[in-house]
Amino acid sequence: MKISKAAAAAAVAVALALTATACGGSSDKSSDTGATGGGKDKIVVGIKFDQPGLGLKTPDGKYTGFDVDVATYVAKELGYQPDQIEFKQAVSAERENLISNGDVKFVVATYSINDKRKEKVDFAGPYFLAHQDLLVRADDTSITKAEDLNKKKLCSVTGSTSAQNVKTKLAPEADLLEQGGYSECLTGLENKAVDALTTDNSILAGYAAQEKNKGKFKLVGLSLSNENYGIGLKKGDKELQTKINAALKKMVEDGSWQKAVDKNLGPANFKSEPAPQITEGS
Repeated sequence: MKISKAAAAAAVAVALALTATACGGSSDKSSDTGATGGGKDKIVVGIKFDQPGLGLKTPDGKYTGFDVDVATYVAKELGYQPDQIEFKQAVSAERENLISNGDVKFVVATYSINDKRKEKVDFAGPYFLAHQDLLVRADDTSITKAEDLNKKKLCSVTGSTSAQNVKTKLAPEADLLEQGGYSECLTGLENKAVDALTTDNSILAGYAAQEKNKGKFKLVGLSLSNENYGIGLKKGDKELQTKINAALKKMVEDGSWQKAVDKNLGPANFKSEPAPQITEGS
């Protein structure tokens, strides 16, 4: 009987030791650079899935666009290869939640830096300067300035700063329709359910340049605001902010930034501003 008790006690001790080892290994990984619990095995990055030229998930499951290239470059500088990156959809209204909840390590999703957002998250960058514009049907000559949107139907996405900018400052009588994504707005514009789509010129150029949309739409050519795109990250993570800023500087200096702009936005004959100076975290 004594031998049986000793054997049982030994078995319990071994089991406890194995459990402790497994827990210890998991804890070590979760403290690394990756997203929640991912460690160096992978990093989760938020991007847009529906923005041609910037962040697009293709039918075959691949990811393309300028933001994708920026995210991939930054992740590499943090120690992750492309096959270690998990891209997660970051719709405009959910970006702060994804960051705050730890669902992503950082967000590269045409994410304009502003004071309201900085109350909830921090930014690295900026890495791109865009200007708000309007997209209308190619045969529409009635909209040449923002004020022409009064009494007309304007579409943008929920959580975007662009629509509120027009509604509060430029065309208070515009009939604003907010959708979950720009694709829905584009469908409404084509079907004449709305008269204009507003967001950053870089995003609008990406849609207008798509093969299926050529000849259907045109940019009005306005600069209604300056939109400095930043990389969103958890508030207070100064170490990550510093590392991302360093990666962005390197991307500009080695020519990779300009190559990414030319590759993704060049086909739309879009002329981008030069890479902006990094201001966040300095």
